[in-house]
Amino acid sequence: MKICVVGAGAIGGVLAAHFARAGFETSVVARGPHLAAIRASGLTLITPEGRSNVRVRADDDPAALAAQSAQPEVVFLALKAHQIPAMLPRLAPLIGPDTVVVPAINGVPWWYFFREGGRFDGEPVRSLDADGTMLRALDPHHIIGCVVHASGEVTAPGEITWNGQKLFVIGEPDGSLTRRLNALAEAMLKSGLAPTVSERIRDDLWMKLIGNASFNPVAALTQARMDAICANPALIAFLRAMMEEMTIVANAYGIRQLVTIDRRLEIAKSIGAVKISMHQDLELGRPMEIDAIIGAFLELARKVGVATPLADALHGMIAELARNLPRG
Repeated sequence: MKICVVGAGAIGGVLAAHFARAGFETSVVARGPHLAAIRASGLTLITPEGRSNVRVRADDDPAALAAQSAQPEVVFLALKAHQIPAMLPRLAPLIGPDTVVVPAINGVPWWYFFREGGRFDGEPVRSLDADGTMLRALDPHHIIGCVVHASGEVTAPGEITWNGQKLFVIGEPDGSLTRRLNALAEAMLKSGLAPTVSERIRDDLWMKLIGNASFNPVAALTQARMDAICANPALIAFLRAMMEEMTIVANAYGIRQLVTIDRRLEIAKSIGAVKISMHQDLELGRPMEIDAIIGAFLELARKVGVATPLADALHGMIAELARNLPRG
């Protein structure tokens, strides 16, 4: 199996390093100093167990990678939400009739209503894809959904520091158990990852989203690591109320709650002294994934007529912070 990882940052780098180390033909799309370092010295993964280095083909142009080898069987899309619209048309040279595309991304995915089966089936998520351009740029039949339960950080060009968590939940948008889904799970397992196959991938998306849309804006606004947030009773009280509000929206979509709010908070505490994604983006002067992580949630809430005053306020604060940041 040939694997291409588009976006070799924190999560993409973890995926690429594992697949390459397991002997899969692995390529990555990266850019800037990170790309230069990977080309010169390989991709380095620093884990609690030690340090490893792998060599992978790397380029900033998907078409160049496609010209160097046959089309990959699997393309992982590990980009920030705002980077995806421009990238989807560029993926065309990598995508064959049977290529699987796995968006390993944060927040609500643009394909959320593809084969969702409810009253909004097939609609775009307009806060992410206003006129359906993204759904047209990549045929969503290629997509297998993915929820990432891992955390990492690019600590130097060509170098990923990873916390050791390796759970990836994967599932078909319509819940079917297909041959391609099983093949993907087997490849991930062989690579030392911990894939779980889900027949209700949106349940898993909401499980992650409820934590993401509450903790991430708070982390950016307070500039606090996860351990500090979890040790602050006032913040935990707010986060609990926010999660309760989000659960009402999830229930309106028929989502099964996979964990209790108490368990969510325990999971957050177990992450440790980590800067989560919005905090990292804020410090590095990068755009934060506000639309995908909380803006799209608000859109879904409005579609089912559920009021979300806490999420509205949190969204207003983080959006205003983003507007007032120096560009770059």
